Amino acid sequence: MPSPELTSLRSPRVNAARRLHRRVQRGKERRFIAEGPQAVREAVAFGTLPSGEHAVVEVYTTPEAAERHADIVGAARDARVPVLTASDEVIAAVCQTVTPQGIVAICRFVDSSFEAVLAAKPKLVAVLAHVRDPGNAGTVLRTADAAGADAVVLTDASVDLYNPKAVRASVGSLYHLPVAVGVPVGQAVAGLRAQGVRVLAADGAGDRDLDAELDEGTLGGPTAWVFGNEAWGLPEETRALTDEVVRVPIHGHAESLNLATAAAVCLYASARAQRAPGGCR
Repeated sequence: MPSPELTSLRSPRVNAARRLHRRVQRGKERRFIAEGPQAVREAVAFGTLPSGEHAVVEVYTTPEAAERHADIVGAARDARVPVLTASDEVIAAVCQTVTPQGIVAICRFVDSSFEAVLAAKPKLVAVLAHVRDPGNAGTVLRTADAAGADAVVLTDASVDLYNPKAVRASVGSLYHLPVAVGVPVGQAVAGLRAQGVRVLAADGAGDRDLDAELDEGTLGGPTAWVFGNEAWGLPEETRALTDEVVRVPIHGHAESLNLATAAAVCLYASARAQRAPGGCR
């Protein structure tokens, strides 16, 4: 097995990668770190930017991980992405997980403009308004991808899309669908509505019931779901912007659903309705 090429924790490459642990530096360089084989695999496979550049700048891997994930290394090299072998200590310094999996990628930002999202005439959109927990943001992004959503929008009051926890929680979905960031919630709602998208706020105190929406056939058209903060939900001024405030019915004794679970229920309800006879899909 060949010796690692990157061994010094003081090397310029390692120092540059470690600086990406800070949000301000990520924003300045428009780069972030994707950790683990699944994230790196999806970044390599789906990471072509509109500019034609590849999203992945370079891949670092231990010799053992390079053997274990030869398919990822091969795909990266086929895409002309540099792959450098690194020591376990270097990988640990670059990663922010307690137990790194031996492979990371330095990536360019992949978010889309909100104007591009609207121009694509989306039929199903998840809007994260005031969502502060990066794990929840990444999980909702993954759920939106699985439900076949056309885009995700993070408002300017929400967490950094490129927070390492958000990137890990998305499990590669970050590269699968357009994500717009930093959009004021009023602009997001107005823009979507102008494209003929019905905008629904998901809130436990909603006047409308998700079951009623399904029974009455009102979820079959283009829809955006607005999801709020994990602890206090959506503020009244945000709810007032939307077409309806919809609650997920609680049939048992649970007080409420957490954000990611509620998002999954709402997005899949729309996905099913849109694919039913008379739906917009």
